[in-house]
Amino acid sequence: MAAVQRDHSNGTTKLYDRYDKIHKATAHDWEEDKRKQNDFWDDGTLSFFWRAHTITVLVIFSCILVYVALFEEQVLDADYNTKRGVFAVVLAFLLFGVTQTPDGVFVRPHPAFWRLILCLSIVYELALVFLLFQTVDSARHILTHFDSSLGRPLPEKSYGGNCLIYDENMPDNPFHHLKDKLDGFVPTHFFGWWLKTLILRDWWLCTVFSIMFEVLEYTLEHQLPNFSECWWDHWIMDALVCNGLGIYLGMKTLRYLKMKPYHWRSMWNMPTYKGMLRRVAAQFTPYSWTEFDWRPVSSLSRWLSMLALIAIFLLAELNTFYLKFALWIPPEHWLCLSRLVFFLFMGAAAMRETFQFLDDPDCKKFGRQSWLIIAIIVTEFLIIAKFDWKTISKPLPRPVAAFWLVGLCGLVIYTIWKFYIKRDVKNDIPEKIINNNTADTPVNKNTQHSNSNNSSVRSRHRNGVKH
Repeated sequence: MAAVQRDHSNGTTKLYDRYDKIHKATAHDWEEDKRKQNDFWDDGTLSFFWRAHTITVLVIFSCILVYVALFEEQVLDADYNTKRGVFAVVLAFLLFGVTQTPDGVFVRPHPAFWRLILCLSIVYELALVFLLFQTVDSARHILTHFDSSLGRPLPEKSYGGNCLIYDENMPDNPFHHLKDKLDGFVPTHFFGWWLKTLILRDWWLCTVFSIMFEVLEYTLEHQLPNFSECWWDHWIMDALVCNGLGIYLGMKTLRYLKMKPYHWRSMWNMPTYKGMLRRVAAQFTPYSWTEFDWRPVSSLSRWLSMLALIAIFLLAELNTFYLKFALWIPPEHWLCLSRLVFFLFMGAAAMRETFQFLDDPDCKKFGRQSWLIIAIIVTEFLIIAKFDWKTISKPLPRPVAAFWLVGLCGLVIYTIWKFYIKRDVKNDIPEKIINNNTADTPVNKNTQHSNSNNSSVRSRHRNGVKH
């Protein structure tokens, strides 16, 4: 009887250990990644390039302040002095941040570049918080300090209207409707989705984002005329051609970066000038490569995290259109383009931090850039809600509301079925198996000792302790 009990207990423990190993398996080898980071070193030939130069930066900035305070002729224009003062404050913060903040997840082209992106993110978030405490008229007036042409209502362009691809009533130019849609935003869509694919590193996730945003444009076209497009503009030009080709090119680029050997030599060790130039160009490529395997249905927490990631990403996309509508910024203005480029750099670092936070069991802290980009997206939305509540509160048409209600109900039903009925998720299994297998086991000294060990193992497993 005791032998049967020991065999039963050993079988339960082995089954638990097997599922425990599956649960602790990660999509990426983070220990190898840490070893690569430790192997990153300077051979002495580029020491000046890699040093932080904290003293040098402090001395140069102090000299600039001494010149302004003692030698520069004073200007009585208050507006001019205010602009220069704000610029000097931002510069002082950026210099401190670039030289003193910790390195981020990327080291190319230089760790200081990504420290600069982090500090610019802080400056942008502070500026958004300041705008949030203004009125809409004051916020629009503040933007005129960047460009005096701003502060005027926008003539929103509708891409809908006549959706005939071939207009037989105009034999001289029958494809004029199609040509009208081929503006500067077509290449922007293509290159944008190529870069987004390099950031997300997953075909399914990119496809979900692409389709969901087109659905959101259908949903919100009664709020913004800019969202009103022809069906072939939505699904052929945008989703299939621009977004689809951008994602395809991005996946090809990801495949190249995944297979590319990452073995670096110092530029001064190159025997030819051509080799040196190639090494300089390679400085703008990744130091190493991490493949993203998001595993969205591997656990309930991962599934909810991926849903939150999709929602935040789509909110950032919508903010682009609603912000320029509320603050009267033309779509082709350099402020809009700068924000998009800035979000690409922020998103690259934030997505890498988010993936490690979800996949690495030793990563217990949410990344700095991830924290900031979420704060920025939320603050942008609050500015939109405060300045243009009338637009975003327009009720959805009944068919659109019914469509979203059915979709949300389907999502909830799938979540309940997947994680509470079918229960094929790995972290739902060990506790259930052990409880069911130990419920009917007679208690003696051997089983008490075995159950005590299993309980200790489960306790350490919940607390994230390796065993």
